[in-house]
Amino acid sequence: MTEQPPTLQNPSVIQGSKPRYEIHVDDSGEPAGKTYFTDHESVQGVHQRIFPHTEVGEEFGGHGLASTLVRRALDASIAQGYRIVAVCPYVKGWLEKHPEYQEHVDPTTPEHLQALQNR
Repeated sequence: MTEQPPTLQNPSVIQGSKPRYEIHVDDSGEPAGKTYFTDHESVQGVHQRIFPHTEVGEEFGGHGLASTLVRRALDASIAQGYRIVAVCPYVKGWLEKHPEYQEHVDPTTPEHLQALQNR
């Protein structure tokens, strides 16, 4: 059976070749949105995934794509064993609205901000 191409109503979220997750709404290969991440190991040896920025193209606004993108990116990261560090204002706000994720979240520290500068 052939897999259906992604649509606005049924988007596809993939981990891209760069350190980011992408949301696709057609088979053009161009993402409608992206959320970037940097993997980091804390001084205590905790594997963390820092999310500094999320963007969705203006032409795709109002369809819930950013929420879908962030949920699937966080779910995949947690499944891979990462703790979440939200620097991106959108990801922070999303996490505030979804308290069920709080057990997987670490607060942002200067160490995380330095890791972003060094990438």
